[in-house]
Amino acid sequence: MNNDIKNMIKDSLVLFAITLTAGLILGVVYQVTKDPIAAQQEKAKQEACREVFADAAGFAEMTAQDGESGTESEYSTPPDASWTEQGFSGVDIGETLIAQDAGGNTLGYVITVIDHEGYGGDISFMMGIRNDGTLNGISLLSISETAGLGMRAEEVLKPQFAEKNAERFEYVKGNAVEEHQIDAISGATITTNAVTNGVNAGLHYFHTVLGGGNGNE
Repeated sequence: MNNDIKNMIKDSLVLFAITLTAGLILGVVYQVTKDPIAAQQEKAKQEACREVFADAAGFAEMTAQDGESGTESEYSTPPDASWTEQGFSGVDIGETLIAQDAGGNTLGYVITVIDHEGYGGDISFMMGIRNDGTLNGISLLSISETAGLGMRAEEVLKPQFAEKNAERFEYVKGNAVEEHQIDAISGATITTNAVTNGVNAGLHYFHTVLGGGNGNE
């Protein structure tokens, strides 16, 4: 019986040592990779901002005084009663940046959108909107849709939103002829709907929360 107890204690100590060592290694790896990962994420964010607002001299963070909700969470649904009524319950708005010219004047906004209704999970992207409501375009940050179908969002959907001025977009199965129409990805209606609805949510946020679209370029 004593031997059994000794073996149990020995095994427990070995397991504890392994767990402690693994924890220390993970801690060291995290400390080593934390800054490079953060730097890479910041670089990707800046590149996305430049893509959707090429003529901006810089980008400033929104504050509560600028109209943001002021929450400390990664993203939050805007405090707007019509959000769900408009069909945006599956969409969140993330970081919003102010696009500025060299003199610090506001040219428009870069809004981060997270749509939770993609076929393969969340779809996140940035969209650049000028003061007059013109959508410069979108830049996909994260998407995990079906290979060969939903993953064609970059190729098929993204170009269609560039340089458009519409309060709300809709997708059609065929040739889009109106400014507010988008050609759907063949065989990927869920992805098309998620991206289009996400863009519409960003536009709604721009008009109702940021007070944009007044033509004050």
